[in-house]
Amino acid sequence: MAMNYNAKDEVDGGPPCAPGGTAKNRRPDNTAFKQQRLPAWQPILTAGTVLPTFFIIGLIFIPIGIGIFVTSNNIREIEGNVFMYYGLSNFYQNHRRYVKSRDDSQLNGDPSALLNPSKECEPYRRNEDKPIAPCGAIANSMFNDTLDLFLVGNESDPTPIPLKKKGIAWWTDKNVKFRNPPGADIPLEERFKGTTKPVNWVKPVYMLDPDEDNSGFINEDFIVWMRTAALPTFRKLYRLIERKNDLHPTLPAGRYYLNITYNYPVHSFDGRKRMILSTISWMGGKNPFLGIAYIAIGSISFLLGVVLLVINHKYRNSSNTADITI
Repeated sequence: MAMNYNAKDEVDGGPPCAPGGTAKNRRPDNTAFKQQRLPAWQPILTAGTVLPTFFIIGLIFIPIGIGIFVTSNNIREIEGNVFMYYGLSNFYQNHRRYVKSRDDSQLNGDPSALLNPSKECEPYRRNEDKPIAPCGAIANSMFNDTLDLFLVGNESDPTPIPLKKKGIAWWTDKNVKFRNPPGADIPLEERFKGTTKPVNWVKPVYMLDPDEDNSGFINEDFIVWMRTAALPTFRKLYRLIERKNDLHPTLPAGRYYLNITYNYPVHSFDGRKRMILSTISWMGGKNPFLGIAYIAIGSISFLLGVVLLVINHKYRNSSNTADITI
């Protein structure tokens, strides 16, 4: 049956109504929210409000930056506990595919994920028709150089410095995020049965340390490496040198010998390796970046305040002169 079309039959641009039907109104309700009549506040930027803001930011940030920078530079190697770090340069742990190349369920000890890792781990998911544990590119590229520090005496043989390898990982990582497969009464090797080591590893994960409390997925060297860095030049905690008593420094003055077992090549990505000894302060280890950032932001804000003050003073005087001339 044909039906005549009339533009008057449409309401607010909607389709025509059927004969005898009720017209539908698509207009929003007459409320403050739907009609956009809610109260709003819009700041009016004037010289009297902008200039004090720039000066206040500068006066606050510059002293804070100086304090942080001085504190960072005052960190020494002979006071308190000493932390040994290894550092890498030109290694991009922040690459998107690299960061995603892991299976957190497997690292948490899930038996099903242990034998069937996530596809995010490709191409380091399986090897020799066996699932890799731990899978992924992060685990496959784990730093594995060995560092040993010795104090060289005048006539005696070098004295090894005790390096503590436990207590270097975050508590939440060690006790929550990383767990070995279940089975406290079963040998660790049996719990990883049916898996194989990562391609670039020399030994399987259950042989990372003779101590079962520091082997497998809960090995602290492994946990530290799995926390990816944000920048291509970074450092990671390797060992802890504990202070024995308050009468003697942790590392007395003298000659030291560092023995490095070279296992980790860096030539393929044009990288560099380094070892750092440092103490910590209330703001952590030695890192001047935060202090420099505060000083830079404060200085820029203060300088902008001065420039805007001069511009405002100049044009305000010009305006007053023009008014007098008229």
